[in-house]
Amino acid sequence: MVLDEYFSFRNELLDQSKDDDGFIQENLILSQVLPSMLDAKLIDSEDFNNSYLKSTGDKLKINAYCVNESGERLQLFIIDENSIDLSALNDDLMVSTKAAYESQFKRCTSFVNNAIKRHLNDEIQDSSPVRPLVSIISSSEGIQQFDVVEIFLITLTTTVSLRGATPQPSRIEFDDEEISVSYLKDRDRQKKNLLIKKRIIDLNFLYNVVISQGNREALIVDFEKMFGEPLYAIKAADEEYFESYLCVLPASIISGLYKDYSTRLLEKNVRSFLQFRGVNKGIRETIRKEPEKFVAYNNGLTITATNGEISLESGLYQIKSLVDFQIVNGGQTTATIYFTQKDGFDINKVKVMAKINVAKEASEEELEALISNISSFSNAQSRVSAVDLRSRNPQLVRIKSLSDSVMTPSGKKWFFERAKGEFNTKLRIAGSNKNRFTKEYPTERRFSKELMAKYYSAWGNQPHLVKKGGEKIFRYFIEKLTGEGEFKKSIIINRDFYEELIANIIMFRTLEKLYGSGKNSMGQIRSAVVPYTLSVLYMITDGNKKAPSFDLLKIWKNEGLENDLEEYLTQLLELVNELIKKYSESDDFGEYSKKEELWRRISSSEEIKKFVNTKATEQIIEKYGINKTELKNRKGTSERLEEVDFKNLSDNVLIHSNGIQYYKTIQSYSDLISSSEERNLSSIIHSIINKLDIDDKMVSIESKITNKLRIEVPSFFDTIEKGDDLLFSTLNFIIENYNNCINEKKDILSEFQKIGAIAKAKQIKYTSVFDQIGRNLSEGISPTIKQLLYASNNTNGNSTLKSEAKSKEIDPNKIQINELLLRKMWEWNSIAKVLSSNESAYIADFAWGLKKLNSFHERNMRLHLKTLIKNGFDIN
Repeated sequence: MVLDEYFSFRNELLDQSKDDDGFIQENLILSQVLPSMLDAKLIDSEDFNNSYLKSTGDKLKINAYCVNESGERLQLFIIDENSIDLSALNDDLMVSTKAAYESQFKRCTSFVNNAIKRHLNDEIQDSSPVRPLVSIISSSEGIQQFDVVEIFLITLTTTVSLRGATPQPSRIEFDDEEISVSYLKDRDRQKKNLLIKKRIIDLNFLYNVVISQGNREALIVDFEKMFGEPLYAIKAADEEYFESYLCVLPASIISGLYKDYSTRLLEKNVRSFLQFRGVNKGIRETIRKEPEKFVAYNNGLTITATNGEISLESGLYQIKSLVDFQIVNGGQTTATIYFTQKDGFDINKVKVMAKINVAKEASEEELEALISNISSFSNAQSRVSAVDLRSRNPQLVRIKSLSDSVMTPSGKKWFFERAKGEFNTKLRIAGSNKNRFTKEYPTERRFSKELMAKYYSAWGNQPHLVKKGGEKIFRYFIEKLTGEGEFKKSIIINRDFYEELIANIIMFRTLEKLYGSGKNSMGQIRSAVVPYTLSVLYMITDGNKKAPSFDLLKIWKNEGLENDLEEYLTQLLELVNELIKKYSESDDFGEYSKKEELWRRISSSEEIKKFVNTKATEQIIEKYGINKTELKNRKGTSERLEEVDFKNLSDNVLIHSNGIQYYKTIQSYSDLISSSEERNLSSIIHSIINKLDIDDKMVSIESKITNKLRIEVPSFFDTIEKGDDLLFSTLNFIIENYNNCINEKKDILSEFQKIGAIAKAKQIKYTSVFDQIGRNLSEGISPTIKQLLYASNNTNGNSTLKSEAKSKEIDPNKIQINELLLRKMWEWNSIAKVLSSNESAYIADFAWGLKKLNSFHERNMRLHLKTLIKNGFDIN
């Protein structure tokens, strides 16, 4: 039942939202939820400004706020505290009425109304985290700035319909409201309508973002509902995968769309590039002076959609609605029209040409390629650099490979979540291996691509951009890696890069802990103070040509910060915290810290100069500094290393460990699996039986099929039997020894030959495989799955060789004979060849349920098991 999946997902969210004392914190809930909202394009950044207020008597509540990238939309967040109660029962978490949510929204709308009317000005203390928000809402500047207040109710409940026999997931939407507000502009009293939008962020929404692996929520634009009539167009093309329409849009429609949806209208690559506040002066002047000529001067808009309600009437096509509406070219035009009207200029005579491309029925790959090409070619003449901001970006793929291959000095790995929900998906389908997976990758050793962009970029001179978060910092990060945009040289993504990246993450997260959160924190602006602090440290080391660089490798080796460095950075955190408040020209420190001028003031301040010249700074640089020439030479040596990519082997281990029965069971879902997918599953089964490597294309196909089951039949993963951990343990054994060779500069081949020699001395079979693996690794080649299977006869998963005596101590008469054990016996023997082909076939008949076990056959199985154990088979 899908509702059970929602509740299971809720438990994961709550577990990840506990503080060091085990208590659930509402601000940690926000940190978990906002990245999903960013993926769905509901917000422009996962960064939020804490503004907690809860007034029981007045029934007011607000948790946090942010201002969207273009500045006209105030977004408020309120958490339903009852929904995060650990004692709540599942029945209590199912909501079927609008009234239940309305009472929650009312706490926030009442706050807005009271703030606008200045009823809260005297009640809120200056030290309160909500004070900046109240100040801006109650001011004429704030009322003039914001046209839309968008309220997000975050609730870990599930919205359901009770009309059927059992509760089913549903959705409740709220109509937009308008309130009349007045403000002073140039001493004149003016009025405007403030649009209030309300949106529920419940378990239904959050879970769907995860299982869609970050795919955006499709934007549906209903022109008839919004503007009272459809768009009138002519058809310009009718191709295999798409059809194109041409039309002329009144500027009022474009402005109305932008007010309603803001940057959600814009395709990701364009949205993350545009500087919305710097509206185009040429467009603005044309609107002001020659509005009738706008359609001639302007290049117009290029729009894509994946579907639409379109009909032909009286020779003209009527576009009533479009699904997955995106402006892929003309974002600057759209924003400028909106803000020009906002500034009081008449746009009634302005018209804009628009080309609308609607995709027809096509495969997911064809559809993605079509939209991507339309976007790229539409922007070919603009300044938008051609970086790929999707999870399949080659740089991100390379970093993912490194995360699968590189171990820390203590033998641990980090999990890089390249696509949204990747970790949760792997955890969900892990079955009996779930505990192994969570132990291998605890929360503190996981990071997403968005967080990586912040962590990495904080080590530089752009802390204000890091504070913005979202796609702005992600684009900056990708352009820095690729050498696009303002960067002239790409960055080599190798082991050195990855080790420094992890060091950056460790520093960033340690500073967050040192700053603290809640009542015990230094203040309320941690998300600004941490990147600003790191940028100061960068400025006096790597950013100073005359000073030594900071040796991040020391943090990588220690896997943490030493006491002296923690003490030093704590002092710097405290100083930066005060300087942000001192040099901000606004009481809203969180928003003002996104401005470059604040960083310039702080970095050049007398306080920072004085701090840099202290004895403490001198001692830190002396201990953690490294000569820039020495650092360059060290990295040059690493660049010549032929790094092994274990990514495909890791994927193969997962698939081979799932086993034959796993994929045969998937094949039985004939109503869900297409004939093409069924053939691909047969190919995978063939590879498992014959111990063959599975290529990247087939791995990708397997991943899509598995994810389809997670969406359509999530209970499948609760019933299917999974293989053991032996292959995972062997892979970690190989990777750990390989990493030890790299870190300690040992000869890879000779070290693996030593492992083989030890195994041979213990009279274990197939020890020559370690010589083969060592030769592959020394040449930068990953082992094959067959080599790994042979090696698995020699390892026990703890980076030591298997004890033959331990295997002999097992009493076969006390072991339960079942299908899972028989499959393990058959698979092990298919490599070891201890039993005859007839004996192996005999086991296979019972292993896959072709024949039924009775007492006679069970006795025979115990005899075969005794033989296998004597020859090194380990049932664990």
